[in-house]
Amino acid sequence: MALTVSDVERFEASRHRLEAIAYRLLGSASEAEDAVQETFLRWQAADVARVEVPEAWLTKVLTNLCLNQLTSARARRETYVGQWLPEPLLAGDPMLGPAETAEQRESVSLAVLALLERLSPAERAVYVLREAFAYAHREIAAILDITEDASQQTLHRARKHVAQGRARTEVDGAEARRIIDEFLAAATSGRTEPLVRLLTEDAVSIGDGGGKVPARAKAFEGARAVATFMRGLFKPGKAKRELTGGPAEIYAVTANGDPAVVAVVHGRVIGIMCLEVTPEGLAGFRNQVNPDKLERATRRWAATDHGEPLLQVF
Repeated sequence: MALTVSDVERFEASRHRLEAIAYRLLGSASEAEDAVQETFLRWQAADVARVEVPEAWLTKVLTNLCLNQLTSARARRETYVGQWLPEPLLAGDPMLGPAETAEQRESVSLAVLALLERLSPAERAVYVLREAFAYAHREIAAILDITEDASQQTLHRARKHVAQGRARTEVDGAEARRIIDEFLAAATSGRTEPLVRLLTEDAVSIGDGGGKVPARAKAFEGARAVATFMRGLFKPGKAKRELTGGPAEIYAVTANGDPAVVAVVHGRVIGIMCLEVTPEGLAGFRNQVNPDKLERATRRWAATDHGEPLLQVF
């Protein structure tokens, strides 16, 4: 059935919320966009005049599309080259969704998105809808075709799995910049010890190149191993310049609510490193260098003012 202008406007009013839900469920901006587009096609084919609550209808359709996607994604991840990491989003991206509460901000951090990979698709859906979007269990039950009791029990299991991760420390913009400055000063000092002092003993660094950009298949584990890797990463070299296409400009940013370092070559984002901050120090580095997962960040970078780079490397 042909949609009226009003029908399209009703969908567009929900687009950002739908994209934010899909991103948290899938960990991929491009897959989230595809899921929302498929939801629109379902809306276009429906008898929308009979839909009493468009927001609920659209959320149900989108969530179930994402559940199907998650099931097939698990099979694809088994053949993924190297480590798989969620796609990072730069501050201000509407796909990050609501950020009024600590739970909402935490639910979109790369650390939590990575932890959500441990959950079953149903657990992930209940966790996202409840923690990030404050849906009532009655609403979640209707979306997933389960009982309210089942929704509550599923949330309990999901929270337990996520709680097994490390306690995250929230930082404001000024503190994030201080952390980045301190980290970069240590990383470019040419010495390992200044970096070791910033890290927790069990610090981890994970890189996702997707088989398209060199990235170690196994994570670096332990403060000294991570510090040695970081020192080498920021060391200039001809081979690195040839790989990246030129010297990289380094900026301090916020991505998924965490302090982050972004590397840019000729206006193209070639890497985003998100830092996991804990009371004990820097505990995790998630380095996204897969170009397929940096396209949205590059578009946003081109559309925003980012000031002068902190330094130039490679």
